Amino acid sequence: MSQPDSVSRRQFLCEAVCAGLLVATGIHANVASASVDTAASAEIHVNAANGDDSAPGSVTQPLKTISAAAAKAMPGDTIVVHAGVYREWVRPPRGGTSDSKRITYRAAPGEKVVITGSDSFTHWEKVSGDTWKLVIPNAYFGAFNPYVEKVGGDWFDGQGRDHRRGMVYVHGEWLPEALDLDAMTKVADGRPAWFALVDQGKQGREHGSTTIYARFPAATDPNSGAVEVCVRPTVFTPEKIGIDYITLSGFELRNAATNWAAPTMGQRGLVSAYWNKGWIIENNEICYSRCSGVALGKYSDEFDGKRGTTDGYYLTINDALKTGGWTKEKIGSHIVRNNRIHHCGQTGVVGSLGCAFSQVVGNEISDCNTQDIWDGAEMAGIKFHGAIDVVIADNHIHHIGNAGGIWLDWMAQGTRITGNLFHDNSRDLFTEVDHGPFLVANNLFLSPRAYLANSQGAAFAHNLVTGSLQILPDERRTPYMKPHATDQIALHDNPVGDVRWINNILAKGVELFGYNAAGKGWECHMTGNVFAKGAWGSRFDKDALNAPVFDIGTKLVQKADGWYLTLATDAKWKQAVKRPLVTTALLGKAKIPQQEYTLADGSPMMIDTDYLGAKRDTSNPFPGPFESHLNGEVKVWPKAGHTGS
Repeated sequence: MSQPDSVSRRQFLCEAVCAGLLVATGIHANVASASVDTAASAEIHVNAANGDDSAPGSVTQPLKTISAAAAKAMPGDTIVVHAGVYREWVRPPRGGTSDSKRITYRAAPGEKVVITGSDSFTHWEKVSGDTWKLVIPNAYFGAFNPYVEKVGGDWFDGQGRDHRRGMVYVHGEWLPEALDLDAMTKVADGRPAWFALVDQGKQGREHGSTTIYARFPAATDPNSGAVEVCVRPTVFTPEKIGIDYITLSGFELRNAATNWAAPTMGQRGLVSAYWNKGWIIENNEICYSRCSGVALGKYSDEFDGKRGTTDGYYLTINDALKTGGWTKEKIGSHIVRNNRIHHCGQTGVVGSLGCAFSQVVGNEISDCNTQDIWDGAEMAGIKFHGAIDVVIADNHIHHIGNAGGIWLDWMAQGTRITGNLFHDNSRDLFTEVDHGPFLVANNLFLSPRAYLANSQGAAFAHNLVTGSLQILPDERRTPYMKPHATDQIALHDNPVGDVRWINNILAKGVELFGYNAAGKGWECHMTGNVFAKGAWGSRFDKDALNAPVFDIGTKLVQKADGWYLTLATDAKWKQAVKRPLVTTALLGKAKIPQQEYTLADGSPMMIDTDYLGAKRDTSNPFPGPFESHLNGEVKVWPKAGHTGS
C-alpha cells in the first residue's frame, strides 16, 4: 500500500472510531483500533515552494501548507517541513496517543523554516515626510482583526491607554504603537512607530477597512518586502484541549497577535500547549509575540477576564480540579528545551496550572517585557502558577523587565531551579506565596536585584548571589497539595521563615537580614555560606565564612563562542569550614506541607554535581556553584549538551 493510501486509511479508521461509525462500515471496533495503533508511521512532507495541498505529501509530491499536513497526520507520524516562510495558524486537530506514538512537526535538517503570524503587503502609500499608510479591507482579517482587538485581561494595567494586539515589523523587529494618530505626524518626534484606525462601517466588523499609519526608519521602502503586518493571533495552537503528545522542533516561529495571558484565563502564546499533556517544544526560535511566547496554561471558559482577584483564583483552581481535569494523568508533563525565546511583550514562557510536572531546560530567554508600555501581575521570563514538580534547569535568562527572570506564583511545590545563568534582569527570581518544598541550587544570580520572596519552604544551595534580597510576610492564604500531585490539602498564610541557605557564595550587597524576622517555630537553617565583600548573614547562620575584604570581582562578558564569567574564589575556603553535602536528609521537611525535598518520583536527591556538571567532593563540597576554586575566567553559556546561543 502506498504512503498516501496508508495515511488516508488510518485517518478514516481513527475518525470512524471517534464518530462511532464502525457498525455502519462493517468494521469491528477492536480491529479498527488495532489498525490505528499498529499501522506503520508515515512521513508527510511540506514544501511551500513546490507543494500542493491536494498532493499525497510524499518527498516528490509534497503538500504546500503545514495545516494540510496536520489534517492528515496520525499518531506516530512525522511532518517534515522544508525551507520557506509559512504564513498560517497551524491548528493541530489531533495529537499522539503516548510518548512513543507522538505526532512530530519538524523542520527539515539544515533548512530554515519560518512560521509567522504576519503578512507582507506592497501597497503602502506615502502620506507625508516619512509617514506611510496601508489600507486593508476588514474582510481580509475574517473574524479576528488584531487592530480592533485590544490587549486585556485579569491583572492587566494598560497605563491609561489602549494597546491593540496587532503589530508592525521592519526587518523582523517590531515597531512601538503610537498613542494616537497625531503622534504619527509630529515632526519633533521622528521615532519609528505605527497606529491603526478601523472603520467597521454600518454592516459589521468584516466590512469597511483598517488603515495602518507607520513611520519607518530612514530610507525604508515599505513596499520592498522589509515591512510585515501582524494578522494572526497565534501560529501553533490547537483550537481545542486534549491535543496531547506533540513535538515541535527546529522552526522559527514569530509575529503573533497574542493576548494577555492571565492565570485565570485561557492562556495562548505564539505556541500553545493548550491544556494538553506531553508536548516537546525544542530547538526553535520563538520571538516577537505581542504578549507570550510559549504557553503551557489554562483553558478558556466563561470566566475569562472576570476573576482577577485572590478569591477568583481560588475558584479557578477549584474549577480546574472539578471540571478541567487538572491531574498528572491528563495535564502537563511538557518539555521546553534548547529554544531561543526572545522579544515577547509579557512572558517568554507562561503557564497557569497546565505547567505542572514540566521541564524547561537549556533555553535562552531574553528581552521580554522590556518595552515599558504596560504593567500587571503576569510578567517574567518564565511565569508559572502551580509549578508542581517543575524542573527549570540550565537556562540563560537575561534582559527581562518587571517582574523578573523567573516568577513562581502559588503552589511551587517539588520545584527545582538549578544551573541557570541570570543577568541584566529587573530581578532574577520571585517566589510568591509558595509553601514549598522548592530547591534553588547551582545558579548564577548576577543581576542587581536577585530575589524577592513572600514564601517559605525554600532551599538555596551552592548558588552565587551578587544582588539584593527582599524577604516579606504575606497574609494571603494559599494552597498546598499532596506530594507530587494536584490534590489540594489546605490553605495557609505566608510568614517569614522555614528556609535553608547552605554552601552559597554571597557578595556585593547581599544580606540575609530579612530572615531575622522569622518567629518561633519558623527558624531557618543556614550553614556553610561564604559572605564575601559586601555581604552579611543572618542570626541563623552557623559555620559561616566571613570574608569582608575579599572581592570576588564578578564580570560577565559575551564573546564569539558564548558567555564568560570572571570570578575569584579562595582555595582556603574549602578547609576553613567543613561543609555538608546537600541531600534530602539534610534539608528535612518543608514546614507547612510537611514534605521532603525529593525528586519528582519521590526518591532522595543530592547536590553532588556543580553548575557545569562536574562531580562534587561529597565529603566536603566547595561553596558556590563551581566545585573547583576559580581565579579567572570560565565559560558559563552555552553549556555542553545545549544549543543555546
